Amino acid sequence: MSNISYQGKFIEQVEAVVLENISNEQFGVSELAEIMNMSRSNLLRKIKKDTQLSASQFIRQVRLQKGLELLKQTELTISEISYQVGFGNNSYFIKCFREYYGYSPGEIRKKVFEELPIKDDSNFENNENTQKSFFKQYQLPITFLTFLIVVIGVFMIFQKISPKTERENINIKKSIAILPFKNMSSDSTNLYFVNGLMESSLNNLQKIKNLRVISRTSVEKYRNTDKTISEIAKELNVNFIVEGSGQRIGDQVLLNIQLIDALNDTPIWTEQYKHKVLNIFDLQNTVAKKITEAIKATVTPDELKQINKKPTENLQAYDFYLKALVPFQNETKEGLNEAILLFEKAITLDPKFALAYSKLAISYYYLDINQTKKQYTDIINNYADKALLYDSKSAESLIAKALYYININEFRLAVPHLEKALEYNPNSPSVVQILADLYSRVIPDTGKYLKYALMGLQLDIEANDSITKSYMYLALSNAFVQNGFVDQAHKYINLSLDYNPDNNYAPYLKIFIKYAKDQNMEKATNSLVKEWQKDTTRIDIMQEVAKFYYFQENYDRAFYYYNKFITIKNKNDLNIYPQENLKIGIVYEKMGLIKQAEEFYNAYSTYCENDQSIYQPASLAMKYLHEKKPNLAIKQLKIFATKNNYQYWILLFLEKDPLMKTLKNHPEYDDVIKKINDRFWENHIQLKKLLKEKELI
Repeated sequence: MSNISYQGKFIEQVEAVVLENISNEQFGVSELAEIMNMSRSNLLRKIKKDTQLSASQFIRQVRLQKGLELLKQTELTISEISYQVGFGNNSYFIKCFREYYGYSPGEIRKKVFEELPIKDDSNFENNENTQKSFFKQYQLPITFLTFLIVVIGVFMIFQKISPKTERENINIKKSIAILPFKNMSSDSTNLYFVNGLMESSLNNLQKIKNLRVISRTSVEKYRNTDKTISEIAKELNVNFIVEGSGQRIGDQVLLNIQLIDALNDTPIWTEQYKHKVLNIFDLQNTVAKKITEAIKATVTPDELKQINKKPTENLQAYDFYLKALVPFQNETKEGLNEAILLFEKAITLDPKFALAYSKLAISYYYLDINQTKKQYTDIINNYADKALLYDSKSAESLIAKALYYININEFRLAVPHLEKALEYNPNSPSVVQILADLYSRVIPDTGKYLKYALMGLQLDIEANDSITKSYMYLALSNAFVQNGFVDQAHKYINLSLDYNPDNNYAPYLKIFIKYAKDQNMEKATNSLVKEWQKDTTRIDIMQEVAKFYYFQENYDRAFYYYNKFITIKNKNDLNIYPQENLKIGIVYEKMGLIKQAEEFYNAYSTYCENDQSIYQPASLAMKYLHEKKPNLAIKQLKIFATKNNYQYWILLFLEKDPLMKTLKNHPEYDDVIKKINDRFWENHIQLKKLLKEKELI
């Protein structure tokens, strides 16, 4: 199986252990070290010496090579293979696979290429370091799929749109990107210091609301680029570029800065600075002010206070902080642990260093994020509180506290901290992305979901590869659809397909779009069945097929798919789609399975009682209709008609439910349905006005 040319006996043994545990997603460096009877440090050192890879990179390489073998030798679906080789996320498997081999699993499966070369192993480490942070994972397909199950489409015919079209609607006025600074010193260890200068310049400019500032992750890929300024500006959709180089010699800092008008590739302002390290904060603030003056950006007094604020008076503490940013931004478990040690040294030297406290809280949050049992909740809270104590007007302090609330599932308590953080740093892609996800999944609000999804697209789209971009555009299309913006949804779903024709979820959304256009339930059902047959492990599509048959009162076919769905759900102990239990119960009752039906009805009642979302009245209305209590159902629908920012699918599917037929003769039926429709379109008009004012559409 192995393609590892550097194998010795030790590496063969390590590979064999990994293969024995290949399907265990939790099997990592610690588990490998334990089985090999070695300390982590010795294991890391030996693997690094023999392979030039870290231990985690080596484990992933073995998983990917096994995945290639299964692709070539079995008929398993890509989803099944990803889980068999220990990837808990199918899309992440595809992403890593493409980065390593240069081709997607689907391309290999289709035998488009007879022999696919493996990328040089030295690139693997770079690929590892480009993993998206927690904030990026909010835009991964697994997150979107959770919410996509309730997406109901739009009614526009699809047309292919060039990716360039999307850029036409993004405002580029006073937009700027700071390219990675170059280290002019022969001492490579000074790179962290030069990177810190770039990071600080970026952070200062991000505090200015009058600017659109591209994120660090978006510009990082241009560190060693051969592209021209004009090409970079076009890709990032900005009209100003900042280039810089620097070096540290003893207690002196030399910094060269150039601000470029990207439209005609000409320098606007060039400056060379020579300062003592002692004055490093004054230098960073001066650079930010000079840039804003040169491009005539409006800076408010409060923003100026934020820019002038010194993070610490202790330069040695700041030096440890800058060193910690390097492993922190790698976002691996090993990197986070290394960063934590350096951040802790920083706060030892300055016990009031708020920025270091916030980064400690965020680091521990990263370590806890995928754990079933949280280990660091108290630590996260403690460091977040320290950060707020010493700087309550810092975006980073507020983010840290918000992440504590997210860690304990108190999502609504996180929101005010995040929104306040956005006041202090209106260009923070991390805050924008978290808010977009919260409003899409756990605190449903279609208007705010769309607002933050659009903001995230403007700030951070170029930080991603084509696959991730495809899912970002898919999510944005979803956000537009939910708010009734059919033309925009049309455009972005096509952009999703342009960037990745193999996107598994875009065709799924297309079916609903087609249904919304022609209202042909039978045709939509057939399309869903065909889509499900491409991958019969897709229980999301499976339950949608069942639902469409339920709407058509074809209970035999609905039962066939619901029964498959329930079997898989119970086998894997999954707590998903609780809102569908009433429909499932009705179908089971139609099949004569009375006892099982009662269990589903009881589960649905529990769901209604616990639901705190805006959709609870609509859910209760269906419950009362099933219980033959039409007046109570009407009462709940009236309550629902007062809610704001519910999804467009309500308008398209509420009246399709067979239960609603029993209510149509009610004297208040037409009035309440009209109110629900009118409320939606009132919100749509208000949202459209808001988005135009903010130049998001």
